Amino acid sequence: MKFAIFGNTYQAKKSSHAENLFRLLAQHQAQLCVCREFYNFLTSDLHLNIPPAELFDGNDFRADMIISIGGDGTFLKAASRVGKKNIPILGINTGRLGFLADISPEEMEETIDEIYNNHYKVEERSVLQLKCDDEKLMEYPYALNEIAVLKRDSSSMISIHTAINGAHLTTYQADGLVIATPTGSTAYSLSVGGPVIVPHSKTIAITPVAPHSLNVRPIVICDDWEITLDVESRSHNFLVAVDGRSESCKETTRLTISRADYSIKVVKRFNHIFFDTLRNKMMWGADVR
Repeated sequence: MKFAIFGNTYQAKKSSHAENLFRLLAQHQAQLCVCREFYNFLTSDLHLNIPPAELFDGNDFRADMIISIGGDGTFLKAASRVGKKNIPILGINTGRLGFLADISPEEMEETIDEIYNNHYKVEERSVLQLKCDDEKLMEYPYALNEIAVLKRDSSSMISIHTAINGAHLTTYQADGLVIATPTGSTAYSLSVGGPVIVPHSKTIAITPVAPHSLNVRPIVICDDWEITLDVESRSHNFLVAVDGRSESCKETTRLTISRADYSIKVVKRFNHIFFDTLRNKMMWGADVR
């Protein structure tokens, strides 16, 4: 098998996990291509003994499987560079919470063995696509987690006129609005009070950020529906964040959000159960004796 490796370049203390990953793959005589930035971090900055490998920049790579070693942020960056290549991604978690990258370093050896024995499963995760007339946002308008509309740091609340399939839903008076996939329901959306959504539910969650009215609540819609947003702001601009990559937009920018025409494929261990992840990551039941 050929693996393309992406990694976190900020966690020097956890670099031993990357060294162990390369060792395990070498035992299986795997073909490797490595993100140049990550490879230089390991070899030049940390002086680790990493075997020579094919290096790539951007999305110029081919592989049977992607391995992302870091946290969910590293996984999201890897997913953005995989794009429509249809290559499954395995996430090894050296970060904190880890819903996407949920393989612990202690599980690496067993997981790699399972992959070579074809004993794993691949989950398809929906992706959001943004359409607007802002050139910077259109350079990569896809989000695995969420697309968020937010006020600028110094401004008052913004008004977000929201329509679903052309029908008016409401005007949110809030600090922002988070449009999340089921995958993203446990990310930014969750932190602002959005619902936890099962990954395969084919839905989108719309959750306001600090709404002016306490009557405004999150709403879940079908993922084949189209969302249109028109924003009013006293500062005449606002922020749009696509999986954390944010750009300032003019008040006249209309945003259209819909499900993309491709999915991201996530590698999971064969015995992986989403509800187990929820209990473990969110400590559900920790107060029950």
